[in-house]
Amino acid sequence: MNIQQGANKPQVAIMNAVHDLPVLVARDEGFFRDEGLDLEFVTTPGMAQATTSHAVKFDSVLDRPLDSKFNDGGIDQYRMCEWGIMKRAVEAAAGDLRQRKIVALGAAMSSFAIVVRGDCDAYEPEQLKNREIAVTPNNGSHFTTLKLMEGFLAPEHIKTVNAGPMAKRLEALHQGEVAAVSLMEPWISVAQKQGLRILIESHSTRSEAASEDLDGPTLAAMFRAQARAVEVLQKDPTPYVHYLTAETGGRLEPHEFQVWRLLHAPPQPYTRERFDDTYNWTVKWNMTVPGATYEAVVDNRAWD
Repeated sequence: MNIQQGANKPQVAIMNAVHDLPVLVARDEGFFRDEGLDLEFVTTPGMAQATTSHAVKFDSVLDRPLDSKFNDGGIDQYRMCEWGIMKRAVEAAAGDLRQRKIVALGAAMSSFAIVVRGDCDAYEPEQLKNREIAVTPNNGSHFTTLKLMEGFLAPEHIKTVNAGPMAKRLEALHQGEVAAVSLMEPWISVAQKQGLRILIESHSTRSEAASEDLDGPTLAAMFRAQARAVEVLQKDPTPYVHYLTAETGGRLEPHEFQVWRLLHAPPQPYTRERFDDTYNWTVKWNMTVPGATYEAVVDNRAWD
């Protein structure tokens, strides 16, 4: 059975492996094909990849490589941190850009950690008061850092800066240019291998975004395939760890990767309560524009 409509293949983004591992597994194991899907996978640079060279800014997200490709019609569906998807969906709806809706709470729950040097005099989050923490602006490391730190410090004492992709971020930490860095896997494992200290860490959920070109049955089939991949990963993720360690440019071997940090669950509908909590928090930090509504930003058509 082929449920797709139209002549064009849906174009699905592949970026950071920690976000996209269920998609990679579903592709490799033929789960998308079993659902009658013929997808095109489009690779875009991400902050976890040692080869990434593009710079990002605090005040713009919709001109980054993945977003630019989506805006031009070269991608139909992608996933990234929940707050990043929220910001993009809200601000694209408010502007004159190709529309994207939040279509699911995603399958990958990526772990982020705030890391310092082994000789640093900070042993708890409070001791990073007014000290710079390197993040990717308006991406998962930025949002999760604020979430982690706001329980320990007043907002005016939390200082985030941009020091580039995660490989460059670690270099800045080693050179003493920043006090701490926010990392996700595989770079948390790299940091531990290098003798760096983890102050605090937490999982954060992905969201799925899609253009209006993908109908509900197609998205439902994609999410069923991802749910099968989640079952595989829950049993044994080690055959797929190479996707993560490859991003480190030789800094980490598969056996050195901390697989226990990987956490996955089947995609789920994005609820109104979740939208209200996440959107209002993002607005509170002045990280997206006010005035958005659940109806304008979320479309759970995969479950209709």
